[in-house]
Formats: sequence, C-alpha cells, structure tokens
Amino acid sequence: MSQVFYRKYRPQRFEDVVGQENTIKILKNAVSKKRVAHAYLFSGPRGTGKTTVARILARETGSYEEDVIEIDAASSRGIDEARALREAVRTVPLRSKYKTYIIDEVHMLTKESFNALLKTLEEPPEHAIFILATTEPAKVPDTIISRTQHFQFNKVAIPDIVKELEKISLEEKLTTEDDVLKLIAFFADGSLRDAENILFQIASLGEKNIKEADVRTLLGAPEEESVEKIIKIAFEKNVEEVLKLLDKVLEEGIDPALLGKLLLRSLRAIYFLALDPKTERMLEREFSGDEITEFKKMVPSEAGRAEHALHQIMNSLDTHTDDYSTSLPLELALIKIATYK
Repeated sequence: MSQVFYRKYRPQRFEDVVGQENTIKILKNAVSKKRVAHAYLFSGPRGTGKTTVARILARETGSYEEDVIEIDAASSRGIDEARALREAVRTVPLRSKYKTYIIDEVHMLTKESFNALLKTLEEPPEHAIFILATTEPAKVPDTIISRTQHFQFNKVAIPDIVKELEKISLEEKLTTEDDVLKLIAFFADGSLRDAENILFQIASLGEKNIKEADVRTLLGAPEEESVEKIIKIAFEKNVEEVLKLLDKVLEEGIDPALLGKLLLRSLRAIYFLALDPKTERMLEREFSGDEITEFKKMVPSEAGRAEHALHQIMNSLDTHTDDYSTSLPLELALIKIATYK
C-alpha cells in the first residue's frame, strides 16, 4: 500500500470526476465540438478536482504528456519565471496539437508576474492552452479573469464522497462499520482528496476492518456518546452539568472547534427531525441508523429550541478568541442553549 489513495484512484476520464457535473458537461461539450478556449480559470476549495480536471482536459484536447507543463505558482512566482514562460510558450509542441500550461495556485504570482502573464493571454499562440487553478480567486486580477473561461468548483457532497470511499474500500479489501465512511466524509469538509487521505492513513495502520473509533482516534475527535450527552444535558437545562461534561471532554485534548463542528452536525439532524420526521430519509445519506435513532430521542418538543441551539453553536464557531480562552465561545453557546426559554 505504498501509493496514496488520492493518486492511485485519481480520475483519468471526465466521466470519473465526482461532484462537478455542470463543469464537466460544459468542458466535454467544448472538446467534442472543438471549441476549446485558450485560457481557463478553475477556482474552488482544495481537494475538489481542479488540477485533475485540468490534466484530463489537456489529454482530451490532444496534449501528450511531454507537452503538458505544470507550474506551481507558489514556488515559481517571480518575474523571471514569467518572462521565461512568455518565451517558452512560443515554442511549438513536440508532437501534440496543443501545448498545455497548468498553473496551480495562480493567485500566488506577483504583480509583475501577473502583468507578464496578461500579455501572453492577450495574444496567445494558436498552439497554447492555459489552465489556471486557484483556491483564492479574489486574489486573481480581474484583467486575468476576463481573459479566461471561469469555472467554479464546488465542495463535494457527503453522499458522493461516501460512494467514492466505498469503491476504494472494495478495491483495497477494507471493511468498515456503517457510519465510518460517512464520518470521514464529514471531516473532509467537501474535499474528496482529504477524505481519501484519511482512509489511507487508517488503512496504513494495517487494519482491514476499520471501526468508527479508529477514525475518531486518528482525527482527535470525541466519542459520539459524549457529543450526544452534551446536547441532551443542554436541552435538559442543566447548566452546571453541561459545563462539567464539556470540561471533561476538553481535558482529553479535544479541540473546541472540532467538538463544535460535531455538535453542529448532530444539532442539524435534530433540527430537521423536529421540523419533519420525514427528513430521516435524507439524513440516512449522512448518518448511520443508530445515530438517527439517538437523534430522535433528543428531538425537543418545539422546533424553535433546536433551531436556537443550532444558531448558538454556529455563532460560537464564527467567534475567534485568544489562545487562552479557546473554549469560551462554546461554553457561552451551551449556557445559552441550557437557559433557553
């Protein structure tokens, strides 16, 4: 198991790309109709397939490997590199129809480098295609963006991530408990690459039967029972007990922000069930049957209470404090939940 999963199972065709259906549809149509642009900008969160799609697009447009040049703007951001690129781009491909330049993290270029790149994009050679990728499109000058076809890559949905992890688990002969892959997908926060890395790290420990506890241990997350108990006691309006339990969990070295995200995950499900029990069918894509059963037991008599709790945890996650008081926003949130009238 020497090769990491995200490389081993990297999509090689447009059809294999997960979670970017609209972008893939447009690009496939452009290739089939031979209407490929000379410059593209792929923006979006990390691990969503920007560089992978760039490589596939390069192949589909007829660029062989030796005519695909990948540049990391974080390490090649100076004006000298940009001028060298302007000179090199005039060179015809070795044996391809197009020479494709993939510039990753393009927002890292200096102002001078952007100006040099702009001159190339204004009058690109017929044989050149530029694919710019970035996680921070706001840092890319409008003059650059206006000369590209801009595609926004979205976070990959939890059910889509779970499906991919199921395929990998089958190939790697891994068995998992019901909610293991759903939990990994949650922690990955929309990044398929991160999810594949988490699964790889756990599998690298030599275990073929992966348990939920393995995921929580690797990521430093508390047990689900602790999360559920905090919510239950807060709903029972027991301020003293909920603060004691919170303190106990944090003493185990749990990051308050991570605990907050897990509380938010559970409260979202409880709120949906409070609004309409039929939402259980939707929640089954993200939670195990046992988790949903526990959520049903915690649904308050009025949906407003669950909504209030949800907002309090959301606000705590948006509040930044000094290092010495990192738990304070979560403490205040739980106090407000426990004192809700």
